[in-house]
Amino acid sequence: MSAITPPDAQLAEDAENPELRKAKIISETARINWPQLQKFYAAGSVVTVSAEHDLVNVAFAFSADDKAQVADWLAQGTVERTTEQQAQQWFDNNTELWAVVISPWVLVQDKPVQVN
Repeated sequence: MSAITPPDAQLAEDAENPELRKAKIISETARINWPQLQKFYAAGSVVTVSAEHDLVNVAFAFSADDKAQVADWLAQGTVERTTEQQAQQWFDNNTELWAVVISPWVLVQDKPVQVN
């Protein structure tokens, strides 16, 4: 009989391996239209990431609870809670955003898809 890794042990192993965590974040990042995110915005859970940042790197910092890095971005204003004006503009334009959930936050970025 082979050994089976308990689910909690697998989660702990993933948490200890930054490359696995980053790969998981990448696999969970997707394009989504703003109206589908409105309930999360209404709950105060949507965080806007400026286009100058890599969304996956910001999500990784959030997932790693890197308080210093996140505080720096917040102070710079390049990562912030989504404003009412931004939410209205995205709603009016039915904007498609990049998004990833790092509970309790939904990180979004208005960055065009690059076609090679």
